[in-house]
Amino acid sequence: MRILLINVPHPAIGSRIPKEQLPPLGLLAVGGPLIDDGHEVSLLDGELGPMPLDRLVDEAVRRAPEAVLFGHSGSSSGHPIIAEVARRVRARLPAVTIVYGGVHPTYFWREILAAEPWVDFIVRGEGEETARRLAATLSGGGEIGGIPGLAFRRNGAAVATPAALVIQNLDDYRVGWELIDTARYGYWGGKRAVVIQFSRGCPHLCNYCGQRGFWTRWRHRDPERLADEIAWLHREHGVEVFNFADENPSAGRKPWLDFLRAVIARDLDITLVGSTRAGDIVRDRNELHLYKQAGFERFLMGMETTDEQTLKLIRKGAAPSVDREAIRLLRRHGILSMATWVAGFDEQTDRDFWQGLRQLIDYDPDQVQMLYVTPHRWTPYYRLAEDREVIQPDLRRWDYKHQVLAMKRMPAWRVFLWVKFMEVTCQVRPRALRRLIWRRDAKIRHATRWYYRMGRRVWFHEILSFFFRDQRVSDGRTVADHLGAVQDHEEEASTVARRRSVVRPAAEEAAIQA
Repeated sequence: MRILLINVPHPAIGSRIPKEQLPPLGLLAVGGPLIDDGHEVSLLDGELGPMPLDRLVDEAVRRAPEAVLFGHSGSSSGHPIIAEVARRVRARLPAVTIVYGGVHPTYFWREILAAEPWVDFIVRGEGEETARRLAATLSGGGEIGGIPGLAFRRNGAAVATPAALVIQNLDDYRVGWELIDTARYGYWGGKRAVVIQFSRGCPHLCNYCGQRGFWTRWRHRDPERLADEIAWLHREHGVEVFNFADENPSAGRKPWLDFLRAVIARDLDITLVGSTRAGDIVRDRNELHLYKQAGFERFLMGMETTDEQTLKLIRKGAAPSVDREAIRLLRRHGILSMATWVAGFDEQTDRDFWQGLRQLIDYDPDQVQMLYVTPHRWTPYYRLAEDREVIQPDLRRWDYKHQVLAMKRMPAWRVFLWVKFMEVTCQVRPRALRRLIWRRDAKIRHATRWYYRMGRRVWFHEILSFFFRDQRVSDGRTVADHLGAVQDHEEEASTVARRRSVVRPAAEEAAIQA
């Protein structure tokens, strides 16, 4: 079967910077097993360039696929673009089968199947095994309703099979690296780069996280096998930077430290960057030299806020003292720290922003990433946000970098100015500038200066976009009006227990899951 994987271009500024695109790991992870099953698989990556939609559709049609698979790490913000490209591909190729997977369609399958007739199948949850079974059935015949993790139409009604089964052994499914030319992808200042994954899932219960339920449970790859894969990509394909897609790769202390030792044993001159929890950094305080020896240059730590009451509200399970200690420990070992700070969890005032800025400066991270709260209806936090007013109805802007919710005590423009002020203050204070000018470690010096160049470009771009390009509305529509009823009873997208696979009408499936 001829299968085309399409990664659409995303409107975010990160998709507009030459030589700073990363390959779509999710599509590659689905593509590898399909290739091994004997299908003719190719990837069309619209992020490269990025490709104008007209050219993207023309190229998709030229390849004459029998099936097109869409997916995007941007999730909800990528959906409008996927919907447009899928509609145009179907108009040009009426007989093609269109399959759509990812976080957003996993939870919005009812709405998508009702409103977008060009979508034939939606893969719910982890896609590798479900896509394999679907492709085998489409090419060889069989009962679609026997495949867990699917949604589709039957007799004009949206139906869904039971949730996909959790992939117990991640090493059973390989990434289709042959689908890309690694020379076309770069990060960290134009260095050849890919996205890698040690684990899936997160054991923590942060109530706003849109990813935790999708992966259902924490699992990890074999440390030695992943280290071998990294060594192969570095030595055979010249990959220098490995960006970890994991929500929390260090959740399992023993396998994580085994992985670090395995990478060190292969003696690679590489750069590793990823995200983790501050508590794991503090937990591993006596092993942080292994992080550095393996090649880690930066960790993003999702601190979200410096306010203890808000941390309790979102069930972060963290403490400011731990966050502060993690930053200090990383700096001692020559690893950069990036702290996230999210505006809009509660009804903030000028005083709250000022206090947040003072606390961020006291934490003293090397880098900061300022974001805006963005509710997902499949998370428990949605219940706290569903009555708040939406000021940004364009789903393409629901990317954490745009204000989507109104604040009762502050207009949007003042929230925006506070965020921009906090960003620039954290990065141009004397202590931060001294680090920019002088670093003993050449790789960390390169990383620091690259970050400032990127940050300067994004900072001005976002100011221009806010005042001259983005359109905000204030018509009284709430989050629930915009996205629908809360869905946290369906938060876990996959199931560990094997259940009888039957097709149920959408209403019945919703009642069973509730």
